[in-house]
Amino acid sequence: MEYAARQGYKVVVEATDVASGLNPRRRGLRTIMQAAEQKQIQWLLIEYPDRLARFGYEYLVDLLRVMGVAVTVTSAQEPEDAGTELERDLLAVVTSFSAHLYGARGGRKVRARLAEVLDEVKKRGQAYEV
Repeated sequence: MEYAARQGYKVVVEATDVASGLNPRRRGLRTIMQAAEQKQIQWLLIEYPDRLARFGYEYLVDLLRVMGVAVTVTSAQEPEDAGTELERDLLAVVTSFSAHLYGARGGRKVRARLAEVLDEVKKRGQAYEV
């Protein structure tokens, strides 16, 4: 909101999601796409690219551009703790795929177990690579 005000933009739609950027059915993302379709917005301001989508970001930007919407990233750099972000992304990917394979409850179980394993690895001080 501050960035929009400094640039002189009028905020027409504000969308936030608590859900993972991997989820294509997020309410906020749908709100943005509907506003773009209805020509309600000309600019989309996002803090970081992964806030719009973890995968397929460029496709969404291209689609929005075709719909007459320019996407602007407002932060100059990513958060400092990229390792934590990577862990959350990895958990989200595993959860997403396992939920599709085993159903929603199975996905939660896999995510919980994967989080336990990562915690154990951290406690032991072992390095792990992705």
